[in-house]
Amino acid sequence: MPLQPLELYRDRNHACLMFSDLVEEDGQAVQANQFLIVDDDTGAIIDPGGNLAFNELFMGMSRHFSPQKLSYIIASHADPDIIASLDRWLTSTSAQLVISRVWERFVPHFTKVGKTEGRMIAVPDSGGHLPLGRHELVLLPAHFMHSEGNFHFYDPVSRILFSGDLGVSMTNGAEARVPVTDLAPHIPRMEGFHRRYMVSNKILRLWTRMARQLDIAMIVPQHGAPILGAKAIGEFYDWLDGLACGVDLFDERAYQVPTAFIDPATRQARPALRAVGA
Repeated sequence: MPLQPLELYRDRNHACLMFSDLVEEDGQAVQANQFLIVDDDTGAIIDPGGNLAFNELFMGMSRHFSPQKLSYIIASHADPDIIASLDRWLTSTSAQLVISRVWERFVPHFTKVGKTEGRMIAVPDSGGHLPLGRHELVLLPAHFMHSEGNFHFYDPVSRILFSGDLGVSMTNGAEARVPVTDLAPHIPRMEGFHRRYMVSNKILRLWTRMARQLDIAMIVPQHGAPILGAKAIGEFYDWLDGLACGVDLFDERAYQVPTAFIDPATRQARPALRAVGA
C-alpha cells in the first residue's frame, strides 16, 4: 500500500507534494518520484512517470487536488519513466503538456493519433517562466543532463528545484522520503549514475554556475532523496564541479567491434569461444 505523499512545502495557498513509492519495488523498474504542485486553484504534475505509476498517482493526487482541474503535465525530458503514461493523462484530464521543443515531434508516439494536437507547450532551449496560479515556475535549461532537450523546474515560492535526473540516488521509496543534509555519505548512491548519465563535466560546471544564482532551499530529483539545506546543496555543487563523467571517461576502448556472445537462454553476454588450436 503506497504511503501518503511527502509534503515538501505547504502554506495557505501553495503546496508541493512528492510521491515516492508508486512503483512496486520488485527490481524490475527503477524507483521514481512524481510531484504535484498546487497554487490556489491551479495544479501541475511534474514527471508523472510511466503506466506503472499512473493509477496510484491519479488516485493519490485526487485526495489533494482534482485531476480534472489540472493545468499542466510538465516533463523534464521524454524518457519512459518520465512520461510513458502521457496518453492516459491526456485522456483523463484537460491539462497541457510542457516539454522541450526537442521532443515536440517525438512524444506523440506515446499517444493515440492526434491526442497531443493543440495541447503541447514546446519550450525553447532558453527556458522561460510558466504561470502557475498567482505565481510561476521557472523552466531552467538543463540540456545534456542527461537528455538532449532537458529542463529543471524552480518553484520560487517553496524555493524547491525539481532537478530531474540530476541529483539522482539509488534508493527505495521509503529511503527517498528522507532528505539528505550531509552529502559525503550519500555520494556512493549517486556517483555511478552521474558518471554514466551526465554527458560531461563541462555541462555540470555550466549548470552549477547558473544554479548558484538562485535561492534554492531543496533540490529534489526524479529518483531518490531530496538534498536539503545550504550546506548539502553547496557540497553538491562542489561535487559536480569536480566530477568527470560521460564523454570525459570514454576513449577508443569503448568503441571496438564486439566479440562477446549474447546467450538468449541466460540473457547474458559471455566471451567468445576460442578456436581449437588458437
